[in-house]
Amino acid sequence: MDGKFMFDGPDDAPVTILLAHGAGAPMDSASMTATAKGLAAAGFRVARFEFGYMAARRTAEGRKPPPRAETLNPEYRAAVVELGAKSPLVIGGKSMGGRVASMIADELLAAGKIAGLLCLGYPFHPPGKPEQLRTKHLTELKTPTLICQGTRDEFGTREEVSGYALSDRIEILWLEDGDHDLKPRKSISGFSAADHLKTMAEAVTKWSAGLAR
Repeated sequence: MDGKFMFDGPDDAPVTILLAHGAGAPMDSASMTATAKGLAAAGFRVARFEFGYMAARRTAEGRKPPPRAETLNPEYRAAVVELGAKSPLVIGGKSMGGRVASMIADELLAAGKIAGLLCLGYPFHPPGKPEQLRTKHLTELKTPTLICQGTRDEFGTREEVSGYALSDRIEILWLEDGDHDLKPRKSISGFSAADHLKTMAEAVTKWSAGLAR
């Protein structure tokens, strides 16, 4: 832990990845930690941070509900500035964290501050409400983007997402039988969570090699 950030991976990595957490779990949740360790093992420098409402849960009594995602945009922008990455920077996060990053990605790309966007379990719609799409800004996205999604994610399954109009800058890695945390049911899919993490890290490595350095 270094101030507001948690770091994994080598300081001199060729690419830094900044990740924000999802709506309900902190930056050191089991899912976020496993993801960060997996990416670090693949040679990335990974920085995790928390939005203010989540950090407050560590000290204040009671659990404040997460605010509307777009209200967190300034906090994400501030985290990019505070991190001050020396190597090319990819922003993103788990679920809501990735969604917030996706809202500010194009402005940061245009300013030369980031090279790409990585979303882990993008919340295309609320569970059980497939008509409430969160994809409008993704149709014209200019930032090179990789979305890692489980095929049975209740926030957007493969069948649902295949019908969406998404920018051609967006690549999607589908992880067989993965849920919103990308975890498969081993007895059904034949894959383990570790298998999917390894596949995810390999895909990010290949994808990031094509980003402007």
